[in-house]
Amino acid sequence: MNVIGKVEKHHATGKEYEFTDADFEMIANLVSSKYGISLQESKKPLVYSRLARRVRDLKLGSFREYCTLLQSPTGNKENTHLLSALTTNVTHFFREKHHFEQLKNEVLPPIIERARNGACIRLWSAACSAGQEAYCLASTVLDVCPEAHRLDLKILASDIDPMVLKTAKRGEYPKDQLDAIDVTTHRNMIGEADPQGDSFLISEELRDLITFAELNLIDAWPMRRSFDVIMCRNTAIYFDKATQAKLWSRFAEALGPGGCLMIGHSERLSGDAVNQFRSIGVTAYQKLH
Repeated sequence: MNVIGKVEKHHATGKEYEFTDADFEMIANLVSSKYGISLQESKKPLVYSRLARRVRDLKLGSFREYCTLLQSPTGNKENTHLLSALTTNVTHFFREKHHFEQLKNEVLPPIIERARNGACIRLWSAACSAGQEAYCLASTVLDVCPEAHRLDLKILASDIDPMVLKTAKRGEYPKDQLDAIDVTTHRNMIGEADPQGDSFLISEELRDLITFAELNLIDAWPMRRSFDVIMCRNTAIYFDKATQAKLWSRFAEALGPGGCLMIGHSERLSGDAVNQFRSIGVTAYQKLH
């Protein structure tokens, strides 16, 4: 515990705080029920390392006190910090680039043609993290359809973590992330940039295509229109198998006929969804009906 700025390690484990099996079980049950995240017992050391800083920052004396806070009437705010600590929001522009190439060359052209004929087109970045995926999707749309703003075409970008959504909405990123952007192809992405600064802003042209929203994928979804493309990559890996299978089926229900689903490189469809899609590329699937 912290005593006048001095850190004393728990004598039994050599760690700063005692972290009992009961503490871990409480946290695991909470994130499972609220967020669908599956924490196996093997993750206990990782959970400790991710959360010890929160215990310290809150000037608490133990994980037991931290668990009490999470369960208290005022614990919702801390639940947000808990979620951010336990999930890895590591992403970059044009991650798994093959998906954006497939969108540009195969998936989007017929969708854009429908939009030009008056159809309502909706695309969804379903776990957008800090926003890079959504902005890459918008840029790819504009590459195929420069007049997208004049059509009934919108992109929804959602994430469960309000903290990363703040970054996404702001659209400001470190300049070293420019290395992943082919500025010849995606010149529409870059907005304001201070030559002397260390960050850049995404262009207003891209921002206008996207609506950012906080959304928990295991809760009810408020959207009523069907989607033509859903990207949900490297998120289902946090869920147990039953939750994954349910999520894939819900995406199938949310897609219109022939809609496209793109998932992460280490993820695979399971459950009833296996019979609802056909493979059209590397972790890219088309709804059958």
